[in-house]
Amino acid sequence: MSWVTDIQKALDYIEANLLEKLHSEEVAKQANTSPFHFQRTFAILTDMTLGEYIRRRRLTSAAIELGNFDEKIIDIALKYGYETPEAFTKAFKKQHHISPSEVKKYRGKLQLYQPLKIHVTLEGVEPMNHTIISKESFQVVGIRKNYSLENDENLKEIPKFWNQVNQDGTCERLLSLNNGSIKGLLGVCVDYKKQQEIEYWIAVNYDGDSTNFETITIPASTWAVFQVTGEMPQAMQHTWKQIFSEWFPTSGYRHAGTVELEVYPEGDSNRSDFYSEIWVPVIKEL
Repeated sequence: MSWVTDIQKALDYIEANLLEKLHSEEVAKQANTSPFHFQRTFAILTDMTLGEYIRRRRLTSAAIELGNFDEKIIDIALKYGYETPEAFTKAFKKQHHISPSEVKKYRGKLQLYQPLKIHVTLEGVEPMNHTIISKESFQVVGIRKNYSLENDENLKEIPKFWNQVNQDGTCERLLSLNNGSIKGLLGVCVDYKKQQEIEYWIAVNYDGDSTNFETITIPASTWAVFQVTGEMPQAMQHTWKQIFSEWFPTSGYRHAGTVELEVYPEGDSNRSDFYSEIWVPVIKEL
């Protein structure tokens, strides 16, 4: 279970460097993965972003120190990375619902977050319908945007991108070109491993000469293809969580770190029986 071990190394690194300026690249390096894949995995497993977790842990430690030691609020604020007492107080009240000065007077309950530990539970795991396939490189056409990983911009902006193409007719134009073996609209995520951004495509599998859309070649890969059944986006989100919390830790595979695909066939995505797929590039654990 080296995948689980790697994630725990990253969590331990965060805890050991809580008072330092933490960069997602360095955190991800502890888990032998890219910033994007670590942040994505973390958010799926914990239902919070990496930035939120670090902020919660710092404010937890700050609250404990305020309640137990005779330190000035401004000193605690600076210690935990806040430039002004005002900024610290605002963040502190958002988490704990009381001010730092009230903690010093022992009034109110605190919202404390303990360090995370990764555990794998095998009992009661839902069966996951999936296949492992090898596929040669193939072409997709579509439109793309680049998103920063800073402040979780990618998580906020990609849903807006989908709303845009659904409303302006782009989806219909793309689907009219879909002549490849993978049927439906594709959400294609390309990870820039050495940069703080990703490239996200909304596209279709298209075999032929260039069109009015941009073209990208998806590299030959071994894919774990997961079946998803249910209303969007809940069913897709649930399956991603299963993949990272249940399948990867026990499968003998790890993420290959290359392009990911979400496949959305034509149909009503609000139906409880809507069928879609997640394609994850994988390699065997060493």
